[in-house]
Amino acid sequence: MYTAFDAYYRDIYGSRWEGLRTSLLEPAAATAYTEGLRAPYMLDRASILAARSLRLPAGGIILDACAAPGGKSLVIASVMGPNLRLLSNELSNERRRRLVKVLDEHLDAEQRCRVTVSGFDAAAQGRKRGEWGRFGGILLDAPCSSERHVIQNKKALEKWTPARPRFLAKRQWALLSASFLLLQRGGSLVYATCALSPEENDGVVSRLLKKYGEGLTPDEVDFDEGEKTQFGRILLPDLAGGMGPMYVARFRKC
Repeated sequence: MYTAFDAYYRDIYGSRWEGLRTSLLEPAAATAYTEGLRAPYMLDRASILAARSLRLPAGGIILDACAAPGGKSLVIASVMGPNLRLLSNELSNERRRRLVKVLDEHLDAEQRCRVTVSGFDAAAQGRKRGEWGRFGGILLDAPCSSERHVIQNKKALEKWTPARPRFLAKRQWALLSASFLLLQRGGSLVYATCALSPEENDGVVSRLLKKYGEGLTPDEVDFDEGEKTQFGRILLPDLAGGMGPMYVARFRKC
């Protein structure tokens, strides 16, 4: 049975929606990430590409702004140099407990001592001038519509309305604009979502460029997989071997 959800995304993707919809109903293409970890961690390869997109400085502090369940923090921690520290932040208490468990189980003692877990609201943190310019790099994997989960959950699908992506885009904008303020000059900013809607992807980035365009330099991501969008790349499971959805855009603060 087709729903308002289908009508919304068919309007965006046209005839492609049928194949994309079918691919979203399949299990995500998970892979075992093992590099630099004491135990493998299963995650979508698209998530690995997103985390690896962050350009890491030689030292200082980087921020994973919405870190749970922890896969992207593991990827960053596994490759960061000895003079770099990672702040893995998660607002939700329940999700933060899961984040701590993932970090404890997969990082060795030396890695784990350089990763701190926090629980602040990253959007509100941007209103604190004392925090501006604190981080040498920021990964913002923002809360999003997560349509792959919605379409596989009958109750979530029944509750879905077009207001959901609009509401989430507002939250994403608050997080992204705050991330810009928290980032040091010269620092790398990666914005990622697992959303299908352009409103939550290029739409949010366009607001950042409109407000802070002179302070940002677009920095094209390093991977070729997926499809180019106006400001980034998107990996969709129908054309990316089951990976995604994952949208990634990268910038450097001037």
